[in-house]
Amino acid sequence: MLPRPTIEAFDRHLLGLGLRFEGVVIGGSALGLMGIIQRPTRDFDILMPQLPPAIASAARAFAKAQRDVGVDLLDEWFNNGPMQLGDVLPFGWPERVQRIFEGQVLVLSTLGRPDFLKSKLFALCDRGTDLPDVIALAPTAEELAECLPWLEVQDGNELWPAHVRATVADLARRLGHGL
Repeated sequence: MLPRPTIEAFDRHLLGLGLRFEGVVIGGSALGLMGIIQRPTRDFDILMPQLPPAIASAARAFAKAQRDVGVDLLDEWFNNGPMQLGDVLPFGWPERVQRIFEGQVLVLSTLGRPDFLKSKLFALCDRGTDLPDVIALAPTAEELAECLPWLEVQDGNELWPAHVRATVADLARRLGHGL
């Protein structure tokens, strides 16, 4: 699914149901809404708040309606999967969010750049699948260096810090700057 057309259609769906929602979205869908990437994404990861039952139900009904017209959309496309990330992001992150979509009844914000970059670098180190997204963000050498101390303590495995440093060093080389 392409983030903008999907979320615009979901906004209309919520309007028709008389529902409103405001939340913080992260991941590839946020990058798509910001125009940083142009690729389809699988889902909208809502960091906060917890989805109210009416919104979760509306999202599932929307997914079914989309599938009925040939759009491949998972039932849980609008989800709180990354909610635990909010507990480990740097202090004050909610005050640094930025609005990226404002529909008639749906408002979405995302993390400020330093926090968003940390979340994507953590995903890269943890899953190894976010390299194109991190490259699209084009972090500077200074931004990468600023993220390292936070990244290194996000996993208790004794090998994690070295893995983080190697991953970030590889990224820095790909971006044309070293650490």
